[in-house]
Amino acid sequence: MPSFGPADARLLIVGLAPGLNGANRTGRPFTGDYAGDLLFATLAAYGFARGDYAADPHDGLTLVDCRITNAVRCVPPENKPTGAETRSCRRFLAATLAAMPRLRAIVALGRIAHDSVVAALGGSRANVPFAHGAHHAISDLRLYDSYHCSRYNTNTGRLTPEMFRAVFADVSAWLSERGDDQIMMRVV
Repeated sequence: MPSFGPADARLLIVGLAPGLNGANRTGRPFTGDYAGDLLFATLAAYGFARGDYAADPHDGLTLVDCRITNAVRCVPPENKPTGAETRSCRRFLAATLAAMPRLRAIVALGRIAHDSVVAALGGSRANVPFAHGAHHAISDLRLYDSYHCSRYNTNTGRLTPEMFRAVFADVSAWLSERGDDQIMMRVV
């Protein structure tokens, strides 16, 4: 599954893996499943997306200063990737990070995405623990953690739309404070 959004974005969102009936069917991350409903509405609310999301890759939705990718590039069995799959796909995540020269912030959707980002950046999971709403300095980036915006997490109340929006409010405020003149090149 390819990434969606401009490579010169300052924000990267890292999901878990393509959904069988969503991205795998439509060819665009988070398109065609419930997680996309919450994600794209939140991105639009904070200026990271424009246009109307219609769960169709031809809906005209565009991302603004934001890109979306997954920790795992193919649909995992039973919707949970194995450790071997995650490790095997990490090279794609590392390549995505390296191809984003203006990258300043990453939102990891769930622990597996968080751990994969930390490993791709050469960090230690022990030093950068996952916690919803937390943010961490790693390399010259800021990593934000959120529970995944899946229907399971929202139906059980583990993640509310307010909790999800709070993460993006923090990201938006931090990027606004930084401005383009403070963006530095980095090597992954």
